[in-house]
Amino acid sequence: MQDPQPEKILQQLVTEEMPFGKYKGVKLYRLPEPYLVWYHRKGFPKGRLGMLLNTLYEIKLNGLEYLLKPLIDNR
Repeated sequence: MQDPQPEKILQQLVTEEMPFGKYKGVKLYRLPEPYLVWYHRKGFPKGRLGMLLNTLYEIKLNGLEYLLKPLIDNR
């Protein structure tokens, strides 16, 4: 299976919503950092959602939210 292109992953972070739980219906990029830290400790879900949440965790942890801003502004 081919890895998704980084720009597609970033696009998915600003367009897709959390499908379940406390933040069901919230765009992924809007998830609070403490929620992502909790998942990091507990373990991210399997599959694509887990990959997206882990990517978002790394973006927020490293102060890289500016990478998402142009995509958010263009929506």
